[in-house]
Amino acid sequence: MRIRQLGHSGLFVSELCLGTMLFGSTDSMWGQMGKVGQGDADALVKAALDAGINFIDTANTYHTGESEQILGRSLKTLGIARDDVVIATKVLGPMGEGQNARGASRGHILSQCKQSLQRLGLDHIDLYQIHGFDVATPMEETLEALDTLVRHGHVRYIGLSNWAAWQVARGVGITELRRLAPILSLQAYYTLVGRDLEREIVPMLLAEKIGLMVWSPLAGGYLSGKYEDGKAADGRRESFDFPPVDRVRGSATLAVMKRIAAAKGCSMAQVAIAWLLHQPVVTSVIVGAKRVDQLTDNIAATSVVLEPSDLAELDAVTALPAEYPGWILARPLRA
Repeated sequence: MRIRQLGHSGLFVSELCLGTMLFGSTDSMWGQMGKVGQGDADALVKAALDAGINFIDTANTYHTGESEQILGRSLKTLGIARDDVVIATKVLGPMGEGQNARGASRGHILSQCKQSLQRLGLDHIDLYQIHGFDVATPMEETLEALDTLVRHGHVRYIGLSNWAAWQVARGVGITELRRLAPILSLQAYYTLVGRDLEREIVPMLLAEKIGLMVWSPLAGGYLSGKYEDGKAADGRRESFDFPPVDRVRGSATLAVMKRIAAAKGCSMAQVAIAWLLHQPVVTSVIVGAKRVDQLTDNIAATSVVLEPSDLAELDAVTALPAEYPGWILARPLRA
């Protein structure tokens, strides 16, 4: 398990991050993807830590706070030293019925950080992330609230999730102008069948030295190959078909992945994760699972080495269609 620097900071995290979205038992949107109880969660956290993962991600809205509670109990039950793990959580979604019980306002951020700390049983959050873009709240208010949490010691670093390139860039400008806590990471969707962020987001992240945390690296299980014949009955996509996938382009991608996996003696899921780990912009890939054997299979991807020919073949079959201004920016300015 390799360790990587998160953005332009002194924080180091494992190349895989344990995702806890499935920790909980509610019938919410998260429950449609899977439900993991305390005992199984303990086993998953232990397996992750034993494999060298030091990075764990959750969110206040996952099962309405239950994910944070289960994770906190797992850390306590397993006797994990606080400095041995990097805990990330997120804020934005509704945590109550009122209009002010959601969003990225100062009030909601400060209130939810306090509640997340209580649910996790921790005295600080290592990485606190805004879980999406709030069109109603001024960006300055959001970033100043995060800075307040850093200055008070409740949060060590701040990050974003699911923001457009222009939004992140504007946020960077605001933090620099007002000398606020810097934006260190972006959590975003990125897969072989979802390379859209390469148009604008990837160049921006590299230019600003912001780390990338990848969510849903298997495209909701699609890149495991188990849905190709339409017979999978126990997968997430059977009840929650997300993220969206172009099945025509996806089928061609799966065919290439299948050949590479067979040649290397690994699973297709491992090829999908290994491809991400070969991308320079990626800091950490978030892997979630319902069972330890699923997590173990994902972890084994860190040992899969893709040759230049493998990467070239995968790139060719998954390349984004040319789109303006990308096709004109690719033209050389000088002979």
